[in-house]
Amino acid sequence: MPDKQQPQQDSSEPLVDPDQPERRRNRVIANRAFGAIKAQHAKHRTRLEAVADWLNDAASSAAFLFFHVAWFACWIAWNSGRLGPAAFDPFPYGLLTMIVSLEAIFLSIFVLLSQRREAAVAELREEMSLQVALRLEEEATKTLQLVAGLYTRLGQTIAADPELHEMLQPLDLAAIERELLLQISTAEQGPRKVPG
Repeated sequence: MPDKQQPQQDSSEPLVDPDQPERRRNRVIANRAFGAIKAQHAKHRTRLEAVADWLNDAASSAAFLFFHVAWFACWIAWNSGRLGPAAFDPFPYGLLTMIVSLEAIFLSIFVLLSQRREAAVAELREEMSLQVALRLEEEATKTLQLVAGLYTRLGQTIAADPELHEMLQPLDLAAIERELLLQISTAEQGPRKVPG
């Protein structure tokens, strides 16, 4: 079944319709940004990063597992004298051990390269999500303030609801950060098991 490829958008074309309201255009641009973060990082990866991704895909496949099972079985059978030819790597299979160790070292390096790139993408995505969430919180607070203002202009009194009054205040990011750091510090200093 052939892969359906999305048509490539010409970089000279505008991303959104210029007749759309500004807010809608901003939302469309933000949605494309969220979807395109990984694609942009994949597009600008180095040749080494592309090789690392390819090796990670290959190493995480069933074919890789079956190849190694067959390779180890043949190697051990050959070098234990069961297949007839003279053993070139007798027990304890020092050459096999060295080859497998080198393979493990290089595979782990390529896995770390891919994970570092994936972590950078995840960090950027998380930062964008945080910025959007903060913007949404500002808009919700402003909406509450407008509704409360309309409510009082209609001659109604806002009940003495401490939660509502707290919601009408802007978000105190510094206080949230201090509270989180305090919780982390408390959890780290929690009861420690005494070796015994």
